[in-house]
Amino acid sequence: MKAKAKIFGSRSLKNFVEAARKKGKKIVFTNGCFDILHAGHVSILEFSRSLGDVLVVGLNSDASVKRLKGPARPVNKQADRALVLAALESVGAVSVFEEDTPYNLIKLIQPDVLVKGGDYKLTEIVGREFAKKVVRFKLLKGRSTTNIIKKVSK
Repeated sequence: MKAKAKIFGSRSLKNFVEAARKKGKKIVFTNGCFDILHAGHVSILEFSRSLGDVLVVGLNSDASVKRLKGPARPVNKQADRALVLAALESVGAVSVFEEDTPYNLIKLIQPDVLVKGGDYKLTEIVGREFAKKVVRFKLLKGRSTTNIIKKVSK
């Protein structure tokens, strides 16, 4: 499947997830900005995929990244970030969300498993009430987009 075919709006994502569930597939969800893809991102995506059959990735829109990370971000535009994520073997679907959190997207698809980085306390994980199971992933030390930007800005 071509990467572009794995990028969905919310309505088509709901249909995609419902079709996968009818086939008995377990749906896993994670989200993030994924501004400059790095080993930490690949690790959480592969881990997330290992917990089910279809990994859905919620991607912060450009406006959302700017609000969360500051005026110099994102480095890469949402269409490019979505395409790079969709090209990864571990990713089954990508959907961009405009809000600061993926609450509405999680509510829409009600994943079997919701994965978030270990830097979040369980009570801080948005949308946890819509998932059958919540899993926290231990982040790889020193791997972050912010660190990459600092390094190349020297």
